Amino acid sequence: MITIHELRSKYIEFFKSKGHAEISGKSLIPENDPTVLFTTAGMHPLVPYLLGEPHPAGKRLTDYQKCIRTGDIDAVGDPSHLTFFEMLGNWSLGDYFKEEALAWSFEFLTDPKWLGIAKDKLSVTVFAGEEGIPRDDVSAEIWKKLGIPAERIHYLPREDNWWGPAGETGPCGPDSEMFVDTGKAACGPDCRPGCHCGKYFEVWNDVFMQYNKDSEGRYTPLKAPCVDTGMGIERTVAMLQGKKSVYDTEAFTDVLAAIGRACGKTYASGDDSGKSFRIIADHARTSTFILGDPRAVTPSNVGAGYVLRRIIRRAVRHGRKLGIEGSFLPGIAEVVIAVYRGPYPELEENRGRILEELAKEETKFLETLQKGEHEFEKMLPNLLKNPRKVMSGRLAFKLYDTYGFPIELTEELAAENGMTVDRPEFDEAFKKHQELSRAGSEQVFKGGLADHGEAAIRYHTATHLLHKALRMVLGDHVAQKGSNITAERLRFDFSHPDPMTPEQIRRVEEIVNEQIRRDLPVSMKVQSLAEAKAEGAIALFGEKYEESVKVYSIGDFSKEVCGGPHVERTGVLGKFVIQKEQSSSAGVRRIRAVLE
Repeated sequence: MITIHELRSKYIEFFKSKGHAEISGKSLIPENDPTVLFTTAGMHPLVPYLLGEPHPAGKRLTDYQKCIRTGDIDAVGDPSHLTFFEMLGNWSLGDYFKEEALAWSFEFLTDPKWLGIAKDKLSVTVFAGEEGIPRDDVSAEIWKKLGIPAERIHYLPREDNWWGPAGETGPCGPDSEMFVDTGKAACGPDCRPGCHCGKYFEVWNDVFMQYNKDSEGRYTPLKAPCVDTGMGIERTVAMLQGKKSVYDTEAFTDVLAAIGRACGKTYASGDDSGKSFRIIADHARTSTFILGDPRAVTPSNVGAGYVLRRIIRRAVRHGRKLGIEGSFLPGIAEVVIAVYRGPYPELEENRGRILEELAKEETKFLETLQKGEHEFEKMLPNLLKNPRKVMSGRLAFKLYDTYGFPIELTEELAAENGMTVDRPEFDEAFKKHQELSRAGSEQVFKGGLADHGEAAIRYHTATHLLHKALRMVLGDHVAQKGSNITAERLRFDFSHPDPMTPEQIRRVEEIVNEQIRRDLPVSMKVQSLAEAKAEGAIALFGEKYEESVKVYSIGDFSKEVCGGPHVERTGVLGKFVIQKEQSSSAGVRRIRAVLE
């Protein structure tokens, strides 16, 4: 029976045998791309290369990538939804295209040496086409040659067979998906791959990056079409093992057992408590990977930090539902680290930070719960005077918005006192709150590096100048801890224990602007990481790099390992102005700057 670690190894071994170079998966926190909070797909870190940037490892690549998607967070707890998952991928950057990609997918899935899935259990889907974009008859013909009969080849529309872009703009195209027939009876005459009845299980997706979508919504053909294929490890292993749920695989066995020890119960998928077990297991795993990332964010009230806080607190709340009163997440995180320390050594390296931040956030939330319960008790005498025994949704939202008190706990407390909560009124207030938050986020996260906008590229180069200037003024302990770029500004996080003085800020500005006035040339060369470091190039500590890396030099001023892209000369940047310097987290400062 194949395990998650075996599937990961087999996949990489197979594509290396087809001439692919294994590259390292990247951070969960995208660098210089404000269009998303987390890396959402295996292709996300490769967007610049899919758009034509040469990759130092060549044109055929394979990897495994950490991913987070939070759009379905409320569905986590069912048998299949996860917030954190692993994607296996292989890539062609303007090299092979549909024929090789589909043939190799078929070989890996059906050859007994690899996964050995029976050929007669495979069905496939291809893009049905739409106005301006033809249907994908090329892929359909390739599948027929490989032995898939016409009745098991299905043409489906955009919502089923189109991928991308990862953000609002970038590479995208039709895809061809592979499904395994589970043997369940069809749900009706229209049952087909993509149906949600459970008869067909999606096992692989080959995306053919043929187009670039721009900010105006136009699709233009890419000069060098690329292939991006992906296989989700957890779901594929569940299918191969004949499991009904991803939570029944060894990815979660030890984690669920640890939760059981913490609450004194045994996990059973069908029990009422099973959903809480699964939510804690998923959220503890996700939190561990976020906090163990080289570019880790910590719990906060904005952006990725807010998502992390929400995930941790939801796990704590379900821990309380299972009867766990004190801190327990650090213990669960220890088990996650033990399961994944092989393929992801950064978890072991950052163990201290993971456990410390989880414990701190648990303590904060438990204090929040106490405050919320206290406020509810103060409201209770007036609430009990209501003859309808209904607490207004407006008051319930006040508890949520002011004290962070979850609506589910408000409903529990109300029920204990013979009352209900006006949930529709609460939902309406919450929806308005979300709309306001989303409107703000759209302003924060517009733009991005995906479309290689000229302004974003200028800011990307400016971060290199800023990084070097900070090291000159504050010391060599300064290291980049994260960056976020839009077309309007840059935000740069760096390690430093104290607030910068006005004189230090002024000096950094002067140094950066001096390099801009010098109109320095920006050059790039590919070399080994060891050679780059020997020449004094700065590389992000804790980041994973390939054997060959791109090194960008800005005249005689700075040298950094970076994927690019950059301007050709610094003179085009304009005037560099630091607008704000503040704390980001313990030991990390944040600079916000603009180019005028």
